[in-house]
Amino acid sequence: MNHAASFKDLKTYRLSREISKEIYTITKSFPQDERFSLTDQIRRSSRSVGAQIAESWAKRKYEKHFVSKLTGADGEQYETQHWLEICLECEYIEKDMFTELMEKCETLGKMIHNMIQKSDQFCKNC
Repeated sequence: MNHAASFKDLKTYRLSREISKEIYTITKSFPQDERFSLTDQIRRSSRSVGAQIAESWAKRKYEKHFVSKLTGADGEQYETQHWLEICLECEYIEKDMFTELMEKCETLGKMIHNMIQKSDQFCKNC
């Protein structure tokens, strides 16, 4: 694929970084007693999405490995959605912020799915 010279050029990667940065910012205000539970969990899952997209880029020589890493990224994206629902239920985030982040996660999931569906295009001539 000639459209990206690096994983950093991928819109999917950039959106994952945007989401993880927003989650980091909002979790700063979470109660101290959530520091080693909810805060850590949602930060880790949201950061893992971008890390796995980066790893998938390195695995493009092997299409099945590429797809496997992207599948893991999608799983982490779903885990992040789960934690966002917990944040809303615990009233740690406002409904508007929840909706905005969920929409971004859903868009990210669709983008990852498209990469998986078009994996052969990413893995050509690596």
